[in-house]
Amino acid sequence: MLFGLDGIEIGLIIVFLCLFGGILSGFPVAFAIGGAGVISFGIIAGLDTAGLLIHQAIDTRSQAYADLVASGVKPDNISIFRHPDLPRIGMPVFPQGWETALDRNISFIVNRINERVLAGQSIETLLAVLMFVMMGITLERSKIAEDLLTTMARVFGPLPGGLAVSVVVVGAFLAASTGIVGATVVTMGLLSLPTMLRNNYSPELATGVISASGTLGQIIPPSIVIVLLGTLAGDLYATAQEARAQSVGCTDALTYLGEPAVVSVGTLFQAAMLPGVMLAMLYALYALGYAILNPSKAPPVALGTANSEPITKQDAMAWFVGAPILLIGGVILAVQVGLVGSQDVRFADFDGYDRESVLRTNVSPDCQEAMIELHGQAAWDRAVEVREANAAAVAAGETEEPEELTPEEEAAALAERIANAPVLGSGVVTLFLLLALVLTTARGISPLGDPRPLMIGAVGVILGVLADILFITPATSAGTTVLILAIPLAITLYGASFAVRRLAQNDLLRVVFPPLVLIVAVLGSILGGITNPTPAAALGAAGAIMLAAYRKLKDEGGSGRIIIWSTFAIVIMILAGMNFDLRVDQAEVPFETWVAYLVALACYLYAVFGLLFALWTLLRSHVLGPVVRETAKVTSMVFTILIGSQLLNLVVISFGGEHYIQDFLKSYDNEFTVFLIVMLVLFVLGFVLDFLEIIYIVIPIVGPVIYGGTMDPKWVTIMIAVNLQTSFLTPPFGFALFYLRGVAPPSVTTGHIYRGVAPFVVIQVVGLALLWLFPGVVTIVPDLIPN
Repeated sequence: MLFGLDGIEIGLIIVFLCLFGGILSGFPVAFAIGGAGVISFGIIAGLDTAGLLIHQAIDTRSQAYADLVASGVKPDNISIFRHPDLPRIGMPVFPQGWETALDRNISFIVNRINERVLAGQSIETLLAVLMFVMMGITLERSKIAEDLLTTMARVFGPLPGGLAVSVVVVGAFLAASTGIVGATVVTMGLLSLPTMLRNNYSPELATGVISASGTLGQIIPPSIVIVLLGTLAGDLYATAQEARAQSVGCTDALTYLGEPAVVSVGTLFQAAMLPGVMLAMLYALYALGYAILNPSKAPPVALGTANSEPITKQDAMAWFVGAPILLIGGVILAVQVGLVGSQDVRFADFDGYDRESVLRTNVSPDCQEAMIELHGQAAWDRAVEVREANAAAVAAGETEEPEELTPEEEAAALAERIANAPVLGSGVVTLFLLLALVLTTARGISPLGDPRPLMIGAVGVILGVLADILFITPATSAGTTVLILAIPLAITLYGASFAVRRLAQNDLLRVVFPPLVLIVAVLGSILGGITNPTPAAALGAAGAIMLAAYRKLKDEGGSGRIIIWSTFAIVIMILAGMNFDLRVDQAEVPFETWVAYLVALACYLYAVFGLLFALWTLLRSHVLGPVVRETAKVTSMVFTILIGSQLLNLVVISFGGEHYIQDFLKSYDNEFTVFLIVMLVLFVLGFVLDFLEIIYIVIPIVGPVIYGGTMDPKWVTIMIAVNLQTSFLTPPFGFALFYLRGVAPPSVTTGHIYRGVAPFVVIQVVGLALLWLFPGVVTIVPDLIPN
């Protein structure tokens, strides 16, 4: 044994020294990781060939080992950490020689590249990385961050520490729209740091809040970290639970758990929402508390108003608080009493039959015992009762399938459903509620303006609701519904057009609304379970391109009508798809279906034209070229790191390092203790490694252990994501600190940045502690939203 260390321990030290040396060498990280794998394998192979690396393995031929297995201990649970007294035998770290290990590594890396990068199921999810990167870079180049910072500074500036709070708000907003840490930190550093310093803000508070707020994009969806981590976590969780199920005698994870062992990126986006908002609130509270305790270092600053007209407190309370509460509260109350709801009365297959999901009971005795221990005796007894009832029904000649209804029975059931359906449809109410909120907000924004157009719009809202009550029933076709609501909707849109012009006079709404719509469209489609992250990312990238083109046209003094009408075309196309059956390849197609299909097709073609026009606008203004190059650069870096890290992982696996680390973690009986150790290791590694290296190098090694227990995989993944967020803030290699140092004025020293970011690192730790103590913060949103 060299230096009294086990051969595998020396191999792990060599790998990590080569990795750190490669990162510090100045070579691009993407290539340094792969190079570290090649160099470390060569060193370990040379030492092993010289007989210097000896691994003290358990002697499986000894009587003590045989007695331990005979006592009921499974061989997979026997390790040198749990049973240090067992006899050992010295053997090389490459039992079959380094040549065989090299051959296996090359074959495996080729297959893994094909699976992860070129083909396989995960490539579709990884495509979301490219789309989200393009979305973020496009929005950053469209100068939306500049407008947001200026406007939020006007809103929050008069508060103590208001400029710092405005930076946090903008950081959270940019996190939900761009998610690019470097772009966010650089933009806020260039724009807000000089303003904060000119207004006597502490350099430590200013640099700390900018650095920390810029990293919110790593946790607030759409987050590239969650996409990458979620893709990896899904595979690790599925594999680890399969191994767990087989270890207790069950055939597969579905049998043992009673549900599929799946964790998707969309579910992780849902889980990350509240933790991201919580961290942003903790940052803002710290800035506010710092300003209260040190008023001279974070003074209030008045930078003007965001509205063209003065708004009294009475008007603000009436139109910004009172009217929305009455409208939204009234709708919620109507839903509760059954006046508003879904009017869908269609019959589904096996409608009215409740098929309870129960545990499988045709299992081995060992699996039965493990399932009872996991789910409880009551759940097992209920599953047995259901199985016996089904067996009795089959023996009696009864079928599980429901009998088909006769035409008379179906007509009677349909009439009963129509009679019991809500008076108002939820879709119509939602549409007119949104338009009504636009009208009331416009009234509050411009209290001195002419109220007559807004009152006409309000009359249209009332007429629309009355038309739904009097003329629309659940049996009314979609085409007839459109004709009935055409006049009330036209009247409402007339008033809404005046309202939109008034809303545009308010800087806050004018700046926030366009990217907010994009955020709602992207995140809403993911969080609502409508689609998966990849199509949503494509929607976000296209929306960002159109938004950037509109901004460019306005800067040039041109007209953005094509972009605006393209946006309306997309909305109309979506509404047509939601309310009409657009399948025209059936035997009988109603006339209204053909009309809806042609309208949707025309809107689709115009939307494509608008997107091409937006691309042309950005191309001729020399914006699209840099966006595409930067997107290709970032995406290539991510995928190259993925390939290089796989190579490094294979080196660790080839000499037994992965199993050595996993055996060490498994030696602890408490899985929370194991997870705490992993979290501490990740936190320390964050000082010297980037999140990408940690995700692709460390997580695959520890993942089979932390995802193979009873802990919720959503909670585990979000905890890791929040922990990885600190890697951007921790000196000496925190990337957010480098980004800010590059754009900070000479008066701001590196010491200012390090001291300023230290409290926010503590806040990160506090946030992790809160998520540890209250895991419901992570799981409540996925539990409420159906998938």
